[in-house]
Amino acid sequence: MASRTKARAARPARVTLNCLAHAGAGVASYRDWASAVGDGVDVHALPLPGREARRREPRLTTRADLLADLLPGLLTTARRGPYALYGHSMGALVGYTLTRALADAGAPPLFLAVGACPPPHTTTALVDGADLPDEDLLPLLDTIGSLPPGASASPGGLWRRTFLPVLRDDLRLAKSLRNAALDPVTGGPVDVPVLVFAGSDDPLAAPAALRHWQQWTTDLIELHTVSGGHFFASSAGLAQHVGRACRDHVNAQPAGGRR
Repeated sequence: MASRTKARAARPARVTLNCLAHAGAGVASYRDWASAVGDGVDVHALPLPGREARRREPRLTTRADLLADLLPGLLTTARRGPYALYGHSMGALVGYTLTRALADAGAPPLFLAVGACPPPHTTTALVDGADLPDEDLLPLLDTIGSLPPGASASPGGLWRRTFLPVLRDDLRLAKSLRNAALDPVTGGPVDVPVLVFAGSDDPLAAPAALRHWQQWTTDLIELHTVSGGHFFASSAGLAQHVGRACRDHVNAQPAGGRR
């Protein structure tokens, strides 16, 4: 009897999901994402210099420094297969900046996902926060839940000595990235879909304001509201949603690579 061979559909490539944290933070928000995103997705949290394992490295405060630090590694990732970016709060501006540069290099991600971050052309109370005196900056941080108990009453405490300088430099970086996004040479819309996640009770980035990310892509945006305030990056539901998006987008790719 003649043997018959069943044709097997090619398995979609694995997607590398690169995650970028909010100002002052490392990669701890994403520690549980690997088990939540689902099949076919590898989570790679990207720590910036000046914190955690990179704490002895100089912190970044400009777009040029950021691209010099992260772009080469992401271009290597792009050569290996499909990938996507998720950035939370300041990390969303980092993600946008990297997406712009990666697209210019001919290696765009499947999509850019942003959370808890107004689009670059809008302003927030923290836009000029880097150089505010402590007595003005700390109340702003408190409104979004970024101030630990007792920090405002302990001028010489560990939090102010170690965490606050990192956060101030991250705010400087965020301002640099916003300014660069408004420059027609280094900014403008990206040619990839943008997934937007807003906290239902976020005092810094309300869902209505985040709709304006549509101005920053020539493709479509999807706006999703999640329960909570500003810091929802550790939510398993968010990780699951972004993981599904990775699978959906890689499955929608034409045979042979990028669309």
